[in-house]
Amino acid sequence: MAMLEKSVPSALAGSSSRAAQQVIQGGRCSGRRRGAALQCQAAVEAPPRPVSRSPASTGKIKHPMTMTEKILARHSGNGQVRPGDNIWTDVDKLLTHDVCGPGTFGIFQNEFGMDAEVWDPEKVIIIPDHYIFTSDPRANRNVDILRDMSKRYGIKYFYDITDRSDFRANPDYKGVCHIAMAQEGHCLPGEVLFGTDSHTCNAGAFGQFASGVGNTDAGFILGTGKLLIKVPATMRFVLEGEMPPYLLAKDIILQIIGEISVAGATYRSMEFVGPVVEQMTMEDRMTLCNMVVEAGGKNGVCPADETTFKYVRDRTDAEFQTDYSDGDAGFYQELRIDVSKLEPLVAAPHSPDNRKTARECKDTKIDRVYIGSCTGGKTEDFMAAAQLLHRAGGEVKVPTYLVPATQKVWADVYGMPVPGCDGKTAAEVFAAAGCVPPASPSCAACLGGPKDTFARMNGAEVCVSTTNRNFPGRMGSPQGAIYLASPFTAAASALSGTVADPRDYM
Repeated sequence: MAMLEKSVPSALAGSSSRAAQQVIQGGRCSGRRRGAALQCQAAVEAPPRPVSRSPASTGKIKHPMTMTEKILARHSGNGQVRPGDNIWTDVDKLLTHDVCGPGTFGIFQNEFGMDAEVWDPEKVIIIPDHYIFTSDPRANRNVDILRDMSKRYGIKYFYDITDRSDFRANPDYKGVCHIAMAQEGHCLPGEVLFGTDSHTCNAGAFGQFASGVGNTDAGFILGTGKLLIKVPATMRFVLEGEMPPYLLAKDIILQIIGEISVAGATYRSMEFVGPVVEQMTMEDRMTLCNMVVEAGGKNGVCPADETTFKYVRDRTDAEFQTDYSDGDAGFYQELRIDVSKLEPLVAAPHSPDNRKTARECKDTKIDRVYIGSCTGGKTEDFMAAAQLLHRAGGEVKVPTYLVPATQKVWADVYGMPVPGCDGKTAAEVFAAAGCVPPASPSCAACLGGPKDTFARMNGAEVCVSTTNRNFPGRMGSPQGAIYLASPFTAAASALSGTVADPRDYM
């Protein structure tokens, strides 16, 4: 892999006086008298300089910006921003779910008062998805709280579930929030989205700024529709070459994380460009952006194009604005990757940056395979796994668990013919291969969950998984060992009973 590194631009130094004014206006001095606030403002502003020429004759000096910088500049009312600037950004949408939603509303009520109203009930999206199909009373109570909060504050987009015995009896229930956000038309180019889930960055595939926040920040957004953040520097990844038929987007992001480490993009934007990205589907791009947080990234972005526009227009008529990086924008670092030289990869236990080729681990015996999650439970992920199983023939040698991300994905698994599989659906291919029947759409075992969660690892097992994290205890038991992999590699491993290279079955 060829890489080109650029030096850190001078734009990383300091924030503008305008940003400092906004911090004061946003509340840092809000508890003081007007005179004290003026003194505070004077303390952070640079002293005035004499103007030698009229602004009308000189014009406004602008500097090139990256896509992320442009989005944040527009949403903060600034003509320009630089990495390191502290800004108050307007928020287009706030996402929360059953794990963090109750806490978010609790903080909102505690800080803004029981009589306060949500800043915009049509911009709050609540999607229960994590601990749904369980008998755990605390998990079930979380969904009840969200139902109460949605009714109290008039939240328009609450995707409720009341009958857990059959998810299909709940037309409003969707499944994994990040995939449902895209499918329901909530992801729009140029917007600012925050969510109480670290994989909110998934939505950056649409050319928007999307990032995870904690309950405290989310509670503040509920009350104000704004958030104080630091503008991140941008790392650009140029994906070049011809994509081999045995690779998927998951292999590429595992390659990148293995190259830069789990801390290599800490509080930075990761921008994906190049001919390989241009040829990717929206679900491929979601896979890339989904896992930027595993490298420490603040957000991930792909430039919006006709592929993006078609996906969005098929789901919503909402207006949006696109932003693209300037040709001479300053990037913290640029890496070029020739994907034609990559091999199928895994992230071995216990870190997403523990990169190894699948072939290196071919003698590692496994106890199970898991295909699901916001990273690896989309329609195209199941189609890929089914294609490999169909071509290879035979039956899986270990329990192979399938968890469609959403109701829509579940319907595709059962109703959509898999290309190249003689008209069979993915469900038919999986049944012929001896896989466990697809489960109800949710996050399921990706985050472990209560003991009765479907496919939870409850002992010292070894699992090949299409999920996003493999820390000890991530999928249940801390004695478990997880190999992160693409759907191709997961399917091949299921047939082998060991970590396997999909090229051996294609």
